[in-house]
Amino acid sequence: MTDIAISVQNLSKCYQVYETPRDRLKQFFLPSAQRLLHIKPKQYFREFWALKDVSFKVKKGETIGVVGLNGSGKSTLLKMICGTLSATSGSVTTQGRIAALLELGSGFNPEFTGKENVYMNASILGLSDEAIAAKYEAIVKFADIGDFINQPVKTYSSGMYVRLAFAVIANVDADILIIDEALAVGDVLFSQKCMRFLREFKKNGTVLFVSHNSGAVVNLCDRAIWLDKGAVQVIGPAKKVCEKYLAKRYQSNSSSNVDHQYQNSEAKIVVSASQLDKSTDEPKQDMRMAFVNQSNLRNDIEVFAFSGALHGFGNGGVKFMQVGLADANSTALSWVVGGELVRLLLDLEVSITIENAVIGFFVKDRLGQVLFGENTHITYINNPVLLNPGEVVRAIFEFYMPILPRGKYAIDVAIADGSQDECVQLQWLHDALVFESHSSSVSTGLVGIPFQNIEMIRSKIEGNSLE
Repeated sequence: MTDIAISVQNLSKCYQVYETPRDRLKQFFLPSAQRLLHIKPKQYFREFWALKDVSFKVKKGETIGVVGLNGSGKSTLLKMICGTLSATSGSVTTQGRIAALLELGSGFNPEFTGKENVYMNASILGLSDEAIAAKYEAIVKFADIGDFINQPVKTYSSGMYVRLAFAVIANVDADILIIDEALAVGDVLFSQKCMRFLREFKKNGTVLFVSHNSGAVVNLCDRAIWLDKGAVQVIGPAKKVCEKYLAKRYQSNSSSNVDHQYQNSEAKIVVSASQLDKSTDEPKQDMRMAFVNQSNLRNDIEVFAFSGALHGFGNGGVKFMQVGLADANSTALSWVVGGELVRLLLDLEVSITIENAVIGFFVKDRLGQVLFGENTHITYINNPVLLNPGEVVRAIFEFYMPILPRGKYAIDVAIADGSQDECVQLQWLHDALVFESHSSSVSTGLVGIPFQNIEMIRSKIEGNSLE
């Protein structure tokens, strides 16, 4: 089909794993001899299937993310699509020039200089010497590694490797870009430059993007593929696939597998059912009007009601009874104004013993990008909170609501037992609280902050001084 850039059909890759070098030698000679003697050949290796019957199609102009734990077959898949690894069975069909950024340093000769590697790499991708010479200055400018371009690549840092490699694939007029986790290496400014390029490239080109950062996949990709143990688990909208993958990551291992998104905490936790404010059950319209009328921040945010019938994951033993935004007195709000002091109240009912309770939240935009979040770990790191069956707990996070661009937002909430490095996820609710910014003064960026003062002061220059 002319609109398909990548077609993968029943793709499988099997490796022969030998326990000892002697077994490899036996496999080379003995099966042939056994066949001559009409003896059933013996197998001296075990099979490891890195990929098993993987099938999908990527349309031209589509951006697909691939997620999965280490060892799930992501890199093997990319290498087979690029043609650097042969398949055991199945087929891969591509249309257009492919440029790939796989594992660190792939495609580079460490003894060559950066310039020599640019010419070699670009020629492999199909460019003539004249075309490379015409693009060379743009490649050097994108890489921004200075005089190191004339030094052997073996002297480069990991970040410089990635800079040069990405600069090449960004300037070879590719139809398909295939990018492995390599963008996790390097400084934040270059990563942002790469993401800006990818957003521009995806307007007309096809991208296959592998990352452990589910936020980047949701933000960049139209669809996503979740691989686990070499097999496709889910293919679908990026947000839905990443939610299922996130649940698997927490449930299969400790949270050390998950990107740490929480830092210092200002959270408060109250372990007493008697202190729960029953007024949170009923939104107060009068409070909404008071906030709207007294504020000049022009950012009216409507807060929708919490619903316990939400999708999520966890080992259980605890239930979120209520999630809501409130004022400084813990009175529930159905409207908030950006820049105002608010409290996020998380009420939970416990039915098991929790040795070290950690409660937290994420605020996400409509693309699933995490804008900010917090948890109780740092606040109680020296005084772990023990919760017993039958107790009710409220976590209170007090902060100034950012000024939000128009659109819908959601809050994920979670409770775990353990620490940030190693814990058991008890309950995680996706989109537990939804709110919508109806008007905003934000002109650029994902969020705005309430400035205390903005002014211009005019003066005259008298001599060498300002008056």
